[in-house]
Amino acid sequence: MAKVVWTEPAVSDLDAIADYIALDNPAAARQLVQRVLERVEQLERYPESGSIPPELRDSRYRQIIETPCRVFYRYDGKRVLILHVIRGERRLRTRKLRGRDR
Repeated sequence: MAKVVWTEPAVSDLDAIADYIALDNPAAARQLVQRVLERVEQLERYPESGSIPPELRDSRYRQIIETPCRVFYRYDGKRVLILHVIRGERRLRTRKLRGRDR
């Protein structure tokens, strides 16, 4: 089983998305966070189950989608590093993602 490690920037990303949704619907924000956490937890058993993001075809990054979020991660054989969470309608800034890969 792989160990899932959330980076601080990814936690901040998810918090910011939830805070924005909570302005109008706190229950929906809590439900979204719970769904994202459950999907990410599945990576412990199936770390390579995410798809390769179209913007990053020739890279080691993967994504899982829990609408409206895209969760970007990297699997190193032992750990799943959760690197970035964005709203699905936003464009991925690949430089920002690679800067979080530590």
